Amino acid sequence: MANLTKIAWQARARWKLLAQIFKHDWTIDDYPVLTLLHAAAESPTGSRLKPIPWTARAFNCAGMSGGGDTELEALDELCRSFERYKQTKQKLLRPGAKAPIEFAASDRLARHAELQEDFVRCVFEVPWAWISDESSLSDFHIEETNAHLVEKIDRIYGVDASDISDGNLAEIFDRIESS
Repeated sequence: MANLTKIAWQARARWKLLAQIFKHDWTIDDYPVLTLLHAAAESPTGSRLKPIPWTARAFNCAGMSGGGDTELEALDELCRSFERYKQTKQKLLRPGAKAPIEFAASDRLARHAELQEDFVRCVFEVPWAWISDESSLSDFHIEETNAHLVEKIDRIYGVDASDISDGNLAEIFDRIESS
């Protein structure tokens, strides 16, 4: 984002913050919302991932966003995301305020520090990756299924993880360590 545009959005966020100072039950309309049309991209052949042309997000609120084929679809998805956030979070962020980034827990994976490093290098074939207790095999590829990684895990560690349908890495690491 160009500096002048960023300053303008920060000013809009500050205005929303001041305008909502006495209000405590906010709607998505109280937040500065940014919509973006992304350059056309084609999905890689055989990929389960599909490009999303439009995104909408509440400015300064990491993770409060939506996407769709049209600007309206992206805004509708943002509204649904906002409502889910309201239902699951203890406190809603004041409009215009900047939200801190929250990382998922990684307590279970911390028990497998050495295995985690080896797994990332040998299975995902990358030198480093940040993963959490919620990370799954599908976070690291674009194919339709996890089959190719499940086969690789069996070949490298001698463990069948095919019944871990969501591909949760913490569960896979627990199984490898217990075998």
